[in-house]
Parts: sequence; C-alpha cells; structure tokens
Amino acid sequence: MEPSNSSPTHRCGFAALIGRPNVGKSTLLNALTGARLSIVTPRPQTTRHRVLGLVNLPAAQIAFVDTPGLHREGGRALNRSMNRTAAAAALDADLIVYVVEALRFGEEDRIALQRAAEANRPIIAVVNKIDRVPQREQLLPYLAALAQRHDFAAIMPVSAQDPKDVARLRELIAQHLPLSPPLFPPEMVTDRSEAFRITEVIREKLTLELNEEVPYGIAVEIESMGEDEGQLVVAAVIWVDRSGQKPIVIGARGERLKRIGTQARRELNELLGRRLHLQLWVKVREDWADNAEALRQLGME
Repeated sequence: MEPSNSSPTHRCGFAALIGRPNVGKSTLLNALTGARLSIVTPRPQTTRHRVLGLVNLPAAQIAFVDTPGLHREGGRALNRSMNRTAAAAALDADLIVYVVEALRFGEEDRIALQRAAEANRPIIAVVNKIDRVPQREQLLPYLAALAQRHDFAAIMPVSAQDPKDVARLRELIAQHLPLSPPLFPPEMVTDRSEAFRITEVIREKLTLELNEEVPYGIAVEIESMGEDEGQLVVAAVIWVDRSGQKPIVIGARGERLKRIGTQARRELNELLGRRLHLQLWVKVREDWADNAEALRQLGME
C-alpha cells in the first residue's frame, strides 16, 4: 500500500539516534516506537547494526534509526565497521538525536558529538536516564554545560521509562523534521526482516547469559528457516572466534546452550506471534571479528 498523506503541513524524515556505547539508545528506540526492535543488554556495543523503527503521528511520520555506539577506533574490523555504520546513519539523517546520560559526559560522548556535528544536520540533545538522578536540581548545571558544547536545536531531559517524557520527545522530534508526505506505508514498523530479528534475540540471550566470559566474539547466523506443521522451524549457528569459547557457550552437558535456546524461543514466540522451533549449533570461525569477508557474510558490512 502506498503512503497517502498529502497534507501541506505533514512532516516526515529520518532521525538518527547517535551517542556513545551503552547510553540507552536502543531502550529509547523501543520506547519511542512502542515495539521491541533493538536488543538491549547492560553490555556496551550490544547494537551492531542500523535498525529502522517507524512511528506514525497525526501530522508526522518519524523514521528512527538506532545505531551502534560511537567509540574510539578499536583495532578490530568489527569496531571500525560499527563506527562507519553510525557515522553513515548521521549523514543520511534529516535530524540527529544525540543521546547522553544525565550527569555524565566523557571522552566518548565528546567523540560522538564531534561525529554528529560533522554531519552538518540539526541536532537535538536528549539527556537520558534522568530517573537515576536523585535530585533534579543537579541537572541544571549539567544542562547549562551541555548547551555550551554545541548549538543544539533543542535539549530535552527524559527518562525512557516515563511514557509522558517519551511522548513529548516524539512531538519535539516531529517538529524538527522537513515538510513531506509519509515515506513508508502506515502498517510498516521496521525494515528489518524476521530472520534478522530472530538472530538478534538469540544474540541478546547469549550476551546476557555469558556476561564477561565471551566478550565480543559471538555472532549468530540463520542456516535455514521453514514451516513444519504450523510452526516456524529455525536452524541457527552461533559463531565464536576462538576454539576455547565453544565449550563455554555450550556449557556442562549442553545445559547453557539449552537454556539460551529456551529463553530465545519463548521471547520469539511472543515477539513474532507464532510457534517457533529453534535449533542451535556452536561453530568456530577464527578471528571473524577481524575478517572483512566474514563481516560481509554476517551482514555487518
């Protein structure tokens, strides 16, 4: 179905969520869209891909773009790829939503702001996680200092846990988008495929389960998907980049892998609204995070 809103006051455009790792961009995207589009863990650099989330308001359509956290260039090809993804999203956006954490501003926040400013787009600064600030008057000097760092189009303190804050932020962002009819059909929620969302949920459960044991050497790839007796049957490979990581992921007598699979299947049943049978294998691909060809095969380039 073609988008059909020809109102001369309708606004539409891309709003890229930019910030350092672990600042709450993915949580904010999920809150703004009202959908579970980006995976969320306490670990920095959980987001590796650009994820589009669409919101339709009475007079606007917002195409939010979640991005990997901008960080100091690491030695691994994966780190460089994530930085390129975030920077490209900023250049493609109509508006940048620069996310910082209340009362915190470090070197990686400065780097993220510098990269955002280089895109030469209007920037709204969102001061996230204000629910963690014990006394709100502490915010005032922080907001004043932030305002000195860039000529922001607006600065808004929010908590992604507060629906009123989220609604106000949606309206503010919509006001700064260009006049345009909708670019996407009203029923569309994301441009990401079902297969992508399945791999991301599996990776989220792996990250939460493994904690510090297998830092960033994990990727998930769908080997096959098909229907069988009314349920979706998915076979997926968990790639690790060291042979010693394979038994860690599998766990004693396979219990850890079984637990991860159960957690992922339960969430996917709810997320996709259908029964799902999930088969997981763990394989080794040495140093895949430093291999440009492997990153392309895994959809990260």
